[in-house]
Amino acid sequence: MARRSYVSVARAAAAAEKKERVIQAAARFLREADGITGFSLEAVAKAADVTRLTVYNQFGSRRGLLEAVFDDIARRGQLVRLKDAMAEPDPWKGIDQLIAIFCDFWGSDPAVARLHDAAAVDSEFAQALFERNERRRRSLEKLVARIAGERTPAAARRDTADLLFALTSCAMFRMLIETRSVAAVCAIIRTDARAAIIRIMPAHS
Repeated sequence: MARRSYVSVARAAAAAEKKERVIQAAARFLREADGITGFSLEAVAKAADVTRLTVYNQFGSRRGLLEAVFDDIARRGQLVRLKDAMAEPDPWKGIDQLIAIFCDFWGSDPAVARLHDAAAVDSEFAQALFERNERRRRSLEKLVARIAGERTPAAARRDTADLLFALTSCAMFRMLIETRSVAAVCAIIRTDARAAIIRIMPAHS
């Protein structure tokens, strides 16, 4: 029994090591200027020095591999901090935290920007990014609703959340960062986000 247990642990460790190798090989493709065009299970398998079958067995499809890479980039970019932003008792502070988190994240890894560029020409990239971006939109909707309150019309809350969604996007960050520091970009977005929310709040609030 002990021997079988040891073999089992060794196999699991070897499988985990291969999986990590594949994810990092895939991420390297995404960081290269023209790597996205050659992104496939076969190409990634070759770069990771494993078989295509190994990649398929671990991730199931190109989309599955993309999801794993996205999750790894999000983990390294510390998007887990979003839970703290959403749990913040003061929703104004929650908005500020969310903005700071995404300002850090958009500039944390070249693969992030390249993934957004690829979404314009690759439906799988686009769908994977869409689902993740929608999580950001839903988070903003909840925070705006907590600040503005039920007396603010639902349409106004929705429009404001959509505006904040655009302000906190990768595209906005890339446009602003060209001539500014991350801290300066974050300050601009934070100021505009607050102004947008205040504009829809009841006069007495």
